[in-house]
Amino acid sequence: MPDDSKLETIPVGRLGIIAMEGCAELGSKVDQYLVKWRAARQNEHKSTIVFHGYERDSYLIDFACPRFGSGEAKGELHESVRGTDLYILIDVMNHSLTYNISGKPAPMSPDDHYSDLKRIIAAATGKYRKLTVIMPFLYESRQHKRSSRESLDCAMMLQELVSLGVENIITFDAHDPRVQNAIPMSGFENIRPTYQFIKTLLRSTNDLEIDKDHMMVISPDEGAMHRAIFLANMLGVDVGMFYKRRDYTRVVNGRNPIVAHEFLGDSVEGKDVIIIDDMISSGESMLDVARHMKKRGAGRVFCMSTFGLFTNGLSAFDECYKDGTIAKIITTNLTYQSPELLSREWYASADLSKYIALLIDHLNHDASISDILDQTGRIHHRIEEYKANHTISDNYEG
Repeated sequence: MPDDSKLETIPVGRLGIIAMEGCAELGSKVDQYLVKWRAARQNEHKSTIVFHGYERDSYLIDFACPRFGSGEAKGELHESVRGTDLYILIDVMNHSLTYNISGKPAPMSPDDHYSDLKRIIAAATGKYRKLTVIMPFLYESRQHKRSSRESLDCAMMLQELVSLGVENIITFDAHDPRVQNAIPMSGFENIRPTYQFIKTLLRSTNDLEIDKDHMMVISPDEGAMHRAIFLANMLGVDVGMFYKRRDYTRVVNGRNPIVAHEFLGDSVEGKDVIIIDDMISSGESMLDVARHMKKRGAGRVFCMSTFGLFTNGLSAFDECYKDGTIAKIITTNLTYQSPELLSREWYASADLSKYIALLIDHLNHDASISDILDQTGRIHHRIEEYKANHTISDNYEG
């Protein structure tokens, strides 16, 4: 677990990390990286007052969000955060947690997670030096634009966090990154985990032929086209796109139902295809696109998605894997992963904990993160390594 940071600046404050309950596992992994890096880091100034508390056994801050029998809650910090460079990690999509209302269990919704985040910020009472919220799945990001008389929830959330004193917001693969226009004077980083996708794919599949004759990247709709183009350019292959033909005369579950998926692109006959999108919710669209690819003679179908929500369960994916429609699905550990999902043969997880630790480490030193955000060099390094060895090592950053 090498220290990949090349830091030449002093910390802006004593580092503190609050991993909200739904993000505890990811927060623990991030903390472990930081503890090992800082313990091993050689710095002649580590004994000075500027670096006081720099090397510790853990950077996680003890907190709680207890609830009353009515379901009401409060935020509690069990240690001081005065002068701290504070980072709060939150997974608003973790549906595995529950709380009691009048003795009856209720699952935590995204609204509940977001409310707990605000409670913890309020408990800090502005005593921190700098506050950064790392929210991989942006709260209400699917409601990012207004049509007629609708709420604009995501933009309101961003403005509310800024009003509470949040200086920077870090998210991953936002459904529509233009929502950051709601807070033009505040820090907002939208990060694509393309490098981690490629690394996981190459590590889990040893017989890929990465060229235009054997591989193609597919966008399941026009909204994901920019992701597909970036991935295709990194791999040096062609890109294709589906667009959804909808029935605009009806509304089912809050949206116009899809009538058909129409394909625009070159032949996929005999090629491995990669379908990439920002999230798998029910998985209906992703699997429908995969079936269309197989009907057109595609070889293996690999699905990549930043957030694997699987809101309708895993049975449909099990069936598609069994009949050969899909070969593998890769999502990140930025949102909750059930034990059932992790046990599936068709599933692979892209770990982002080291990447988040690198971001926190650099930001705590008030150092540039441009090199971390630019993935092209690392991606090309991995692809060339794979083409030479049909495997990749584990000694590279991110």
